[in-house]
Amino acid sequence: MARMATTDFQGTPVHTAGDLPTVGSALPPFSVTATDLAEVTSAALAGQKLVLNIFPSVDTGVCAMSVRRFNELAASLPNTKVVCVSKDLPFALGRFCGAEGIANVVTTSAFRSTFGEDYGVTMVDGPLKGLLARTVIVADETGHVTYVELVPTIGQEPDYAAAVAAAQA
Repeated sequence: MARMATTDFQGTPVHTAGDLPTVGSALPPFSVTATDLAEVTSAALAGQKLVLNIFPSVDTGVCAMSVRRFNELAASLPNTKVVCVSKDLPFALGRFCGAEGIANVVTTSAFRSTFGEDYGVTMVDGPLKGLLARTVIVADETGHVTYVELVPTIGQEPDYAAAVAAAQA
């Protein structure tokens, strides 16, 4: 059985589908779906830094806040693509982004991919079982992981400053 990472939801431990990528490792390849139903792949984004903002659902306050905050921060990160990933349907993500004026990040759905399992971020127990755990992963232009944060508790925002510092390094 694969090892699992652990986070917390309202005081209860929640396990993920496996281990997250580690700093220094190659970023696992991915394919997720944009709000226009086009595929967004790691191969198509090669050659630039990536910030993956991974979260359970844009329909929760903290998740929505993280998308808004990374949208603001993305404008100041040269040669960096911020990709927001959840299991929300592309239509719901598109509605949210349109209403919020989200334009500096690529908002995507892992609803028809193995992203959550490939990255070890799918929650395998707890009330949010099946959704993605709140995680930030940063990779450099060569596709190597430079920063990983699985938030200690799902209701907590990620460390934006640390993610930005990793993207600017």
